[in-house]
Amino acid sequence: MAAADSGYIGRFAPTPSGYLHFGSLLAALASYLDARQAGGQWLLRIEDLDTPRNLPGADQHILHTLDAFGLHWDGPVIWQSRRLEYYNSLLADWLQRDLAFYCNCSRQDLKPFAGVYPGTCRQRHLPADPSHAIRVRVDGRLIRVSDRLQKPVEVCLSTDPGDFVVRRRDGIIAYQLAVVADDVAQGITDIVRGADLLDSTARQLWLYHLLSAPVPRYLHIPLLLQSDGNKLSKRLGSTPLEANQAPALLFQALHTLAQQPPAELQQAPVKEQLDWAIAHWQPGHLPTAGQFSELFRASH
Repeated sequence: MAAADSGYIGRFAPTPSGYLHFGSLLAALASYLDARQAGGQWLLRIEDLDTPRNLPGADQHILHTLDAFGLHWDGPVIWQSRRLEYYNSLLADWLQRDLAFYCNCSRQDLKPFAGVYPGTCRQRHLPADPSHAIRVRVDGRLIRVSDRLQKPVEVCLSTDPGDFVVRRRDGIIAYQLAVVADDVAQGITDIVRGADLLDSTARQLWLYHLLSAPVPRYLHIPLLLQSDGNKLSKRLGSTPLEANQAPALLFQALHTLAQQPPAELQQAPVKEQLDWAIAHWQPGHLPTAGQFSELFRASH
């Protein structure tokens, strides 16, 4: 286990909708190296709340794959599906304080508004109902999203997307609430993840505000694109990582992250590669958005 006194606490939080693929490895590896070089902790959380999308056995496959690649986490693994009481207690508090409200708008109702909630149920004071969504209220202030790699962004949530969902109409806790609630509960100080989540960061910063919690540092790494322009994903059936290919794939991942591993590491065991990578980790070498796919193709 890494020393716990550096103050740095990072995490990797995969969804078990499928097995880990090469794009997942890049996110996990970048997060791991950032934490280990800082002498910090690296936690693992399984984000399995969207139960209809979960693939049976995928969570255990994720654990075994990370272990095979030498990405050993600190402390116990957290499964979000076991933390519903915690999320619901936050929702109950926000509802009681009128920071959130029930909404029975359907997707069809909201379709004319192009993804921006028009405030239909904001003042209706609908009663509690398990079939209603729950939305948090937002205001017109500008929220500044700062990142260690990406350019700063300013977002006004009242104009896009408006009051947003924190519990879906099917009763499933929304990603935005669960990820922030758990990051706060675990004391996460640094988040390294894919740039596809950059757009949701302003909403998450608003939830940090509602929880009166300190905001972590963010590092959003570029996405790994396929030849058709789509990102690698479990949903698109991207090739799962094979444990017996760990040394070769780990070296390839370091190359794709532009860390310039020496050629002699290519046949080295995963521990030797990771020891080198921790000592030489330079997030400033990460490519800008749009370069990842080219590096990935060049490495094949």
